[in-house]
Amino acid sequence: MNVSERCIQLIKHYEGVRNRPYRCPAGLWTVGVGHLIGDGKSLPDSWNRTFTQEEIDGLLKRDLRKFEIGVLKMLPNVQLTQGEFDCCVDFSFNHGLGLFQASTFRQAVIRGDKEAAMESLLKYCKARVNGVLKELKGLKNRRLDERKLFLGV
Repeated sequence: MNVSERCIQLIKHYEGVRNRPYRCPAGLWTVGVGHLIGDGKSLPDSWNRTFTQEEIDGLLKRDLRKFEIGVLKMLPNVQLTQGEFDCCVDFSFNHGLGLFQASTFRQAVIRGDKEAAMESLLKYCKARVNGVLKELKGLKNRRLDERKLFLGV
């Protein structure tokens, strides 16, 4: 199963798209839609250029494949709609497969409890800002958009 174009557009909207290499907040070299260049510690000369939209889309699709495979492995025997799959992949792309694996959201999806899945999804709207856990509007908006994906709205 692969993510839909709707999911790709959602990821681009929230992650942003950069056609030149830049240092992410963690100080690692990145390009496109959060694609890590090598180990991120140095910028090879061949990457120090402007990337075409086609190249950026290709990098994103390759990066997404890891999350598509990871979600499918972590939800064995679960029949997902396209929207449910898209939601799980976007959540994993944002938070990582490790958090997805440990999440109450994933557990609710495995149980087939869509109501609990939607409730638990909205618990993942916080991040540490200056050492304090705060709800971030951008994360809340992303979770609400993932909810729409999941429900097929």
